[in-house]
Amino acid sequence: MTDIKYKRVLLKLSGEALGGDNDYGIDISLFNQVARQVKRVIEIGIGIAIVVGGGNIWRGANAEKYGIDRITADYAGMLATLINSLTLQDILQQAGIPTRTQSAIEIHQVAEPYIRGRAIHHLEKGRVVIFAGGTGNPFVTTDTAAALRAIEIEADVLLMAKNNVDGIYDADPRKNPNAKKFDKLTHLEALNMRLGVMDATALSLCMDNKLPIIVFNLQISDSIEKAVTGKPIGTLVFSE
Repeated sequence: MTDIKYKRVLLKLSGEALGGDNDYGIDISLFNQVARQVKRVIEIGIGIAIVVGGGNIWRGANAEKYGIDRITADYAGMLATLINSLTLQDILQQAGIPTRTQSAIEIHQVAEPYIRGRAIHHLEKGRVVIFAGGTGNPFVTTDTAAALRAIEIEADVLLMAKNNVDGIYDADPRKNPNAKKFDKLTHLEALNMRLGVMDATALSLCMDNKLPIIVFNLQISDSIEKAVTGKPIGTLVFSE
């Protein structure tokens, strides 16, 4: 029987990861890969919730550069996360995985409103829960939404899936071939070194609540299963 290190996890999928090798839009093969991995995780008895980004479709911070009001741009970004969420929900359900999408911005025709108790109930019933719309607030990243939702549903770990980056480095490994990878480091070290693991608000939230983070490459075979069963993968961020 597979050893389980974490009984309930929150998986953060960035928009860039969901875009795969595309500069823009959705990489369906990546969504299918996520579905296969999530199914194996569910089958070994682990509860999983997912927060998706929207950067493969829309980035509020970039839109602001072109004169679009930042608050309006951020709300548009929330809708982009909903597009990704509904796509992922459909692919998961086609794979036989019962899935519910909850949105922080109300859009009853396609998603449930976010209600913490209902989300936990779904997880206890063996359903995957996808959290869309970030926190529902402008100026707040989906990284912070992932940290917040992980704490709210009492997840044991936050899994940060990256696109072709297999952990945390002291420099961008795609630009610096001499960049050093960290196998482990504390939340405080990551904050002090400004390593870009996630935004500082999200990282501080994880540190204050002693929520461990695993940063790994989504495109590694069985990466999600390896992370939840405690096998060495990526970088672990922890509290002392």
